[in-house]
Amino acid sequence: MVTMILIAIVAFLVGIGGTLIAVSIYNKKIKTSAEQQAKEIIAQANEEAERIKQKGELDAKAEYVRRSEEFEKETTAIRNELREVERRLAKREDNLERKLETLTSKERAIENSTRRLAEREKAIKVQERQLYDSIAQQRAQLLRITNMSIEEAKELLLQRLEKEVEKESAKLIEKRYNDAKEQANAKAREVIITAIQRFAAEHTSGYTVSTVDIPGDEMKGRVIGREGRNIRAFEKATGVDVIVDDTPGVIVISSFDPVRREVARRSLELLIQDGRIHPGRIEEIVAQTAQEVDQEVTDIGKKAALEANVLNLHPKMYELLGRLNFRTSYGQNVLRHSIEVAYLCQIMADELGLDGAFARRCGLLHDIGKAVDHEVEGGHPHIGAELAKRYGEKPDVLNAIEGHHGDIEASSIYTPLVSAADAISASRPGARRESLDRYVRRLEQLEDIANKFPGVKQSYAIQAGREIRVIVDANTIDDGATIKLARDIAKNVEHEMEYPGEIKVTLLREMRAIEYAR
Repeated sequence: MVTMILIAIVAFLVGIGGTLIAVSIYNKKIKTSAEQQAKEIIAQANEEAERIKQKGELDAKAEYVRRSEEFEKETTAIRNELREVERRLAKREDNLERKLETLTSKERAIENSTRRLAEREKAIKVQERQLYDSIAQQRAQLLRITNMSIEEAKELLLQRLEKEVEKESAKLIEKRYNDAKEQANAKAREVIITAIQRFAAEHTSGYTVSTVDIPGDEMKGRVIGREGRNIRAFEKATGVDVIVDDTPGVIVISSFDPVRREVARRSLELLIQDGRIHPGRIEEIVAQTAQEVDQEVTDIGKKAALEANVLNLHPKMYELLGRLNFRTSYGQNVLRHSIEVAYLCQIMADELGLDGAFARRCGLLHDIGKAVDHEVEGGHPHIGAELAKRYGEKPDVLNAIEGHHGDIEASSIYTPLVSAADAISASRPGARRESLDRYVRRLEQLEDIANKFPGVKQSYAIQAGREIRVIVDANTIDDGATIKLARDIAKNVEHEMEYPGEIKVTLLREMRAIEYAR
């Protein structure tokens, strides 16, 4: 048993020893193999390191070459730039040197000039002292000669200078005034001509009477009525005069109130159409017609204000404007005349740089007084101004209304514009009728003006007074004098007559040689 255990132990120990020997041999082999691999790895690493080293050297050399080239380029560029800077600095230095030389020369010139000025100043002071002494001597001598004191001499000199200055200033003022007057006249003519050319209106003449056609004498008798009761009732209801004469087929209505005349005309036409003519029916028709005409008058006034583009009028002003449609002045419809004046005022105001809309308002309302001048005492400018004041118009509008005929002094710039536009509208050919006597007097006055000049044999006003032909004595007036004579006649016509448009003066000079053959 023990032997077996010992044998087992010995065997175990022998096995362990063998194992250890085997492990030792194996470890040796592994170590040898590891060493061999380590050597191979080290060799490969050395080869790789050599290759990397060679590549690094090549890359470093290439980088060195590249950076050397870049450095060379930068160095060249910097060197060129430094050369350019050096060149500019050299050029600037040359310029500075030249400027310095110029300044130096100028300084020397200034010094020379200063020296000469100082010398001249000294000479002037010497001359001033000499002049002062001479003046003092002359003053003393003059005082001895004139027996006057210095204050008296000054006063006399100032008086003379004042007279001379007054004379010169008067001449200058007169010249400036004449120049301004000529320019103002030229500008005024230009503005007025522009206004006339830019606006043209049609003109129709009206009358202060109206006529009503009737179918026959029997209707005329019915209008008169038994013992004239119908015509009396009609005249009482309308406030007009009815004229029934021997003229066949016509009854004449006359009234200074144009609205009443219009109411009467329409009422009489309705009565004739209806056939029932008696006092009750007359009053009914007249009342109905008056109401219609009143509404029509207001509508006409509103249309006129809209046409003239005048806004914000008092309602009563529309009625007054409408009444002007039935009012005439020398045959010219006052409402159309007022609208025309409004547009002319606007055109002239625009040409002068003024408020055209306000000028248009002044022109439209300038004759508003004619709507009631047959009912109120006084001239239509004053009446119109009072009405406009009552209905809230501005002071400039009031002055334009009251002053457009020169009744008061113009305090507004728009007043002369209204006066000019009013004259233009009234003076247009065909705008207003003239009576035969007035027309003949104007022609005679025109011929008388021409006949009073020496050398004039005969004169004839033709073309309705728009031209005058003057026959002169050829033995007294030569060809050169005819031009001056025509101008003198035209000037006298301008100064002595009032007329619309222009008048042409034609001079005729004829030399006739007559001889008889026997």
